Amino acid sequence: MITAIVLIDCATDSIPEVAETLAALPGVSEVYSTAGHVDLIAIVRVRQFEQIAEVIAGSISKVDGVLNTESHIAFRAYSQHDLEETFAIGLPDGD
Repeated sequence: MITAIVLIDCATDSIPEVAETLAALPGVSEVYSTAGHVDLIAIVRVRQFEQIAEVIAGSISKVDGVLNTESHIAFRAYSQHDLEETFAIGLPDGD
């Protein structure tokens, strides 16, 4: 699975509508409304590298209200959830 993080600037008056449209696109797994220097962050997950261009340049960039995108390809994922599963040995939680 190939993951891309896409930072999106969009027209201020259409952020919720743009977010909903983006979330419905094939290849877009999540869209977050954010505070900071970008309006939205989309997580794109595809099986083949070539599909990234299709999703970002072919779909996301063409949504009405999207003004600019900046894409980052993820090399490896790290998360607490993954670490807990890796080191779990089947014992119940102590909470």
